[in-house]
Amino acid sequence: MIKKNLAASIAVLLFIPLWLSAQTGPVNLEMVYKIKQEGFKNSGIEELSFWMTDFVGPRLTASDGKKRADEWTRDKMEEFGLQNVRVEVARPFNRGGWDNQKTYVAMTAPYYTNFAANPKAWTGSTNGLIRGEAVLLNIQEEADFEKYKGTLNGKIILTPVTTENEVSFEPFASRYTDEELEALEQAVISRGRRGGNVNMNDYRRRMTVQRQLGTFLQEEGAAAIINGSGTFNVPRSSGANYNSGDSLPVPEVNLPVEAHGRMVRLINHDVKVEVELEVKNKFSDNPNVTNVIGEIPGTDPKLKDEIVLIGGHLDSWHGGTGAADNASGCIVMMEAMRILKSLDVKPRRTIRIALWGGEEQGLNGSRGYAEKYLRDTEGNMLKGFDQFAVYFNMDNGTGKFRGIYLQENDMVRPVFESWLEPFADMGCSTLTSRTTGGTDHLSFDGMGLPAYQFIQDDIEYDRGYHTTMDTYERLIMDDLRQNAVIVASLVYNAAMRDQVLPRKPQIESLQRNQQRRMF
Repeated sequence: MIKKNLAASIAVLLFIPLWLSAQTGPVNLEMVYKIKQEGFKNSGIEELSFWMTDFVGPRLTASDGKKRADEWTRDKMEEFGLQNVRVEVARPFNRGGWDNQKTYVAMTAPYYTNFAANPKAWTGSTNGLIRGEAVLLNIQEEADFEKYKGTLNGKIILTPVTTENEVSFEPFASRYTDEELEALEQAVISRGRRGGNVNMNDYRRRMTVQRQLGTFLQEEGAAAIINGSGTFNVPRSSGANYNSGDSLPVPEVNLPVEAHGRMVRLINHDVKVEVELEVKNKFSDNPNVTNVIGEIPGTDPKLKDEIVLIGGHLDSWHGGTGAADNASGCIVMMEAMRILKSLDVKPRRTIRIALWGGEEQGLNGSRGYAEKYLRDTEGNMLKGFDQFAVYFNMDNGTGKFRGIYLQENDMVRPVFESWLEPFADMGCSTLTSRTTGGTDHLSFDGMGLPAYQFIQDDIEYDRGYHTTMDTYERLIMDDLRQNAVIVASLVYNAAMRDQVLPRKPQIESLQRNQQRRMF
């Protein structure tokens, strides 16, 4: 009996490695070596970084700048030798195009100081250079509108301070410690959203007042609006609630809280504040969100129609050049494709790169792609749904990869463990079943498809994204090089694997019934 049990145990132990190998598939270490050599010794990261930030510039959705980025990226993909390269309409965009052409703001009394300023996207222009006394507007309730009626024509409006700047003793940039990565590996079970202590009636009231405020100031003939948004004398980017065909919103600019707060405090101490400013913005008729797409076609007759997809969002806000958010992701994905083409790989599945538009306004580019190729707006499954192999996304700044969020799909864990093993000495081996949100992988994960975002070191991301400081200087070239090598390796493995990556079974049942819609 003991001998039989011992023999059975030995058989099981011998079988497990074979079973795991069948599930994960062998890693081609020779190809990993070639990818590392090409990615580290012949890197194109620096050149891509220059062209996609300094040269292309800001890339607000549907703007002339985004069109310029689309054309440059399309040409670069063709230069790399990718096939089926195109700029593709993803979704309608009712705001249309908007580009800033001039911004100047200064306080002229009680003394002169020019300020760093960033216009709010999709707001109008001033009538040339305007000068006047700043009027502090404080509307908290609907009843407050009445006391300002008839008093704001031609006035420069200063909004009240809404947030207080607090000193932080945390470093601007940090890398994950071993202890933090170990903690991240621990599962956290989501129980859904809870309202907490939020007073929804109070929230709705404030939102109603905010929606009415823009229309009120427009009707009253206000000349301009000045907000406080951004810290360290760096203004943030944001957009107005505007649709093509609406009356143009009052020109609105964001000043950093230091400049905005200074003027508010002066007025609250009965010191007269005078301002001069000029804002010139251009609206254009561009009604679409666009994606830029290219491919390395598959070669296996049975698998070539399956798609291994990688991407990041090409659009940015208008204040800087969108370096960390998200030229960094586009640079890494473009470099991964360059590496694979340089090695003349012959993938079994098609490897496709998609650089999305309209992410900042609601994941429009990736959602439009999903509606066109995977599942339409009526919930009908399309041919591409079954041909979808995996999606890898990068949109967390310039920091190097430390692992992958599994989006609660533990079935893929042994596969990724195998694929990341050659990069453990680079610090990229952490796998967490936790989910992460806020970017384009959700357009696919929401359908139950394998779609993943990387765990990345936090390098000044919260400080710089959506501000005028999000420029080339925010990029760490060594981190981007490493990330591109890892992406190229993962993509190669996914394209060569015998089996498709496992999907979430509980979601698949809903998909088969076509009862669940993504959005």
